[in-house]
Parts: sequence; structure tokens; C-alpha cells
Amino acid sequence: MESLEQLHKQLDSLEELRTIVKTMKALSAASVRQYEQAVRALAGYYRTVERGLHVVLKNSQTLSAAAHYAHQSIHLRQYKHPLRLAAIVFGSDHGLCGRFNEDITNYTLERMQSTPADPENHLLLAVGARVAASLEHEGQLVEDVFLVPGSATQITLTVQQILLKIDEWREQLGVHYVYLFYNRHSGSKGYRPTGFELLPVNLHRFHRLEEEVWPSRVLPTFSMDHEQLFARLLRQYLFVTLFRACAESQASEHTSRLSAMQSAQRNLDDRLEEVTLTYRRARQTVITAELLDLVSGFEAITGSKP
Repeated sequence: MESLEQLHKQLDSLEELRTIVKTMKALSAASVRQYEQAVRALAGYYRTVERGLHVVLKNSQTLSAAAHYAHQSIHLRQYKHPLRLAAIVFGSDHGLCGRFNEDITNYTLERMQSTPADPENHLLLAVGARVAASLEHEGQLVEDVFLVPGSATQITLTVQQILLKIDEWREQLGVHYVYLFYNRHSGSKGYRPTGFELLPVNLHRFHRLEEEVWPSRVLPTFSMDHEQLFARLLRQYLFVTLFRACAESQASEHTSRLSAMQSAQRNLDDRLEEVTLTYRRARQTVITAELLDLVSGFEAITGSKP
């Protein structure tokens, strides 16, 4: 049986752990809120960029010219060697978030195996040291690792660095396909791994907006050069897509960590209750033993007198 001193040390350790877990819960809850707001704030801008691309691509002549220009502006060129694939994987820099990094790693590897590009000649960019380690553990070579933004305001810088990396891939290394993988935030339910082809952009998907009612009574038009406008809108589309993926990945990470901390707190509470009960029983046993010693000593003293 453990001594009172050992049980008391256990209680102190459990209380300290419980305080740490409660602090991490509060930080995760606040962070989830921050990134959810960032995703919602971005929705309107994303919709505006989509409608802008729809207007530019509205007629077939413009679509043909814009598509040709797009192939030049984002370096979609024909190469003699097999088409290369590059993947951007969003994960975490820190642990205590369940299987967050393992899930996106497994999903990424499954999807990359089903692409038409050469599976032995792909490039990987990891956003997060933990997901980079997970990919390398699966035998993948990670070309570069970016740190996860510490807040929503720092996402812009990370996205700009990723866009520069994409330009480098396509211009210097002959990359044709660029895929994006991240854990999509699903509210209180947590997350689900998501991936899609970022480049080449499927321009025809913007024609689906033809079925929607235009939000104003004024017909959409533009006065600047359509190729220049298309190039700028396309860059904004890539920027917004990457920004949203990063924000959703961060929200998913903190949701997963919040869930893990809630589970840890429940386990700590159960353990704390168990150790407290054991400590009280042991303390009562010690007190009872001391009282019995006193009674026995008193009886021995009083019984020995004439």
C-alpha cells in the first residue's frame, strides 16, 4: 500500500496536470473561434472572385483567350518528361491533437496513388513539422516544411510563400499537377480529410454560376483588358483557396485538440477522484491506528497501577 506522502504527491501532480489541461482547453476553444471567423469572413470575398471569373469567362472567345493566357501566367507548359505532381499538405506543428496528422497523411498518400502523374517523381510541401514527420515516416521525401501560422493574421504570409513555391515548381521543375490536402473543419463534429486538384484550374466549373440569379439589377461588365483581369482574378482565386484551406486546417487542429483535452480532463477527474478516495482511506487508517495506539497505551498505563 502506498504511503500518505506518495498519495499526496500524486494528488499534487494530478491537480497540476488538470490545470494545464484546462488552460489548453481554453486556448483551443478561443483559437477555434478565431479561425472559424476567418473562414466565414473569407466566404464573401471568395464568392466575389468566383463571380468575377464567371463574367470574364462568360463567352467562348474570352474563355479561349483567357485559358491560353492562364497557361502562360501560371506556367502550364508541355514537357517531354512525365508530368510531375506536387502536393501541399496542411498539418500541425504541435501534438496533443489525436490522429490529426496521421489521418491527413494516410488520405494524401491514397489520393496521390490514384493521380495520372508519375508516383515516383512527385514533390511534397508540408505546412507543419508534425505532418512532415508523419509523411517521412511513411517513406515520403518532403522537399520543404513551412511553419503553421500562429494566428489568423499570419496566414497571409504563409499563403504568399506557398504561391511563390508553386511558381518555382511549375517554372523550374516541370510540375503540372498541384494538389491540396487538409483536414476540413466540420464544426463540433471535428474534421474530415479533404483534397482536390488546385492546378490546373478547371475553368469550366465557373460556368455553373450561369444558373444562378445575378445579385443586382445591373448586368456585369468590365472595361480593362480581359486577359490582365483574368490573370489577377485567377491569382486571387488561388490565394483565397489556400487561405481557406489553411484556416480550416487550423480550426480542425484546435477542435481535435479540444476534444483530446476534454477526454483527458475526464480521465484526470476520474483518476483524481480515485486517488483522493484512496488518500482519505489511508489517512483514516493512519488516524485510527494512532488512536488505537493511544488507547492501548492508556490502558497499559492505567492497568499497571495498583
